[in-house]
Amino acid sequence: MAGRFAPRPTRTTVRGGHVAVPAAPTAPSAPAAPAGAVPRQGVQPARERIWAPDGPLDLGLVLGPLRRGPGDPTFRAMPDGSVWRASRTPLGPGTLRVFARGGQVCGQAWGPGAEWLLERLPELLGAADDPSAFEPRHRLLALTRHRRPGLRLTRTGLVLESLIPSILEQKVTTAEAYASWRVLVRKYGEPAPGPAPGRMCVMPAPRTWALIPSWEWHRANVDYKRASAVLRAVRVAARLEEAVRMPPAAARERLELVSGIGPWTSAETVQRSHGAADAVTVGDLHLPGIVGFALAGNRGADDAEMLRLLEPYAGQRHRAVRLILLSGRVPPRRAPRMPKGDIGRL
Repeated sequence: MAGRFAPRPTRTTVRGGHVAVPAAPTAPSAPAAPAGAVPRQGVQPARERIWAPDGPLDLGLVLGPLRRGPGDPTFRAMPDGSVWRASRTPLGPGTLRVFARGGQVCGQAWGPGAEWLLERLPELLGAADDPSAFEPRHRLLALTRHRRPGLRLTRTGLVLESLIPSILEQKVTTAEAYASWRVLVRKYGEPAPGPAPGRMCVMPAPRTWALIPSWEWHRANVDYKRASAVLRAVRVAARLEEAVRMPPAAARERLELVSGIGPWTSAETVQRSHGAADAVTVGDLHLPGIVGFALAGNRGADDAEMLRLLEPYAGQRHRAVRLILLSGRVPPRRAPRMPKGDIGRL
């Protein structure tokens, strides 16, 4: 299982990660071509939207959970403080660049999905989230919230782009899952529209996922069980994408109708697609011990004990877990890391 242990300050983890995005001065209205990027011919001018958040906003904290490892082809955090994302929207592929400018956030987008991405820019940056609904009952969470005022829960409005990588993370190490995602997206995705940094890609369309040969899954270190779950999901992609208009609990029920998608995977998905503040991940290898250690000094806590400790945060349990992971209070390791496997060499 792709369980997370101590979050590193420069590496994104699924729930509590933080992308280190340097603060930037006033950004230009149009981005220059990134160093080393391959020049693209006939790039259309960017569509642009300016949005003013109603409170503190940390782009790295908000968008960090969407990044699947440091080499994610669909996500890039740049030295100038901007964040780039490549998505497959209902209107087609699109690239979004987001950066802070004064007290405002500017979004620039390219491709057929540009208008869709800009229309939902506020929700992506947590406009639909209500941080004031969280009332800390532990000093650790109160201090972490004070130190991380820019934390908001993102809502992408897209199901498959969070569901497929979550399936790949089932029962393997995080590094293995990230590597599989990179291999498959770079090989079967398409170049991100616009002047995106080099090698950025939009994830494959559902039909493309369905046509990936079995041996290519094997070479990407994805076993039959996880590959089959992805194939079953993409065959009903339209029905799964409809779940974004449902409440998180109903959306999870629909996702779990697909064989191979359980509570762990559905929670990891709606945390991003819906910005679900109460979708706590159950079935994780390390999370119960981290929560138990942070809140009660019990590193041997199981899922039942974790849920009991999180009861005071009903309705906001996912936010509580994010704050715990961001606090850095995790139990010390007692054993080596789980060894990486690679079925592609067999």
